[in-house]
Amino acid sequence: MSRTIVAMMSTVVMSGAAAQASEPTPVFTRARLTSSYEEPGGKLYVRLKLLPRSKIPFATQTFRLPDRSLLADIPDGSLVKFTSKHIDGENTLTSIHTVAECKRFQPCE
Repeated sequence: MSRTIVAMMSTVVMSGAAAQASEPTPVFTRARLTSSYEEPGGKLYVRLKLLPRSKIPFATQTFRLPDRSLLADIPDGSLVKFTSKHIDGENTLTSIHTVAECKRFQPCE
């Protein structure tokens, strides 16, 4: 009986470790795309005006854009949802897509 309990406990511990090793669920943030630009060294950047509910201290933030195709068909001024990661000392966009404007007093998706 004690072997069964030990085997069950090691299975629970291993599954917990596997859950910690997996990628966390991405958090999407809503913003308005204000502009994009390229530095002389070839690095691409995008400026996003974060919506008031995002609880981030700065209204407009700059993110590194690893691939120009992420902004394909997204004009300046569009409402977007995006995810980002801190890579090589810079906030870097990992995904971005357009979304509909939130209706007042309705939950946003």
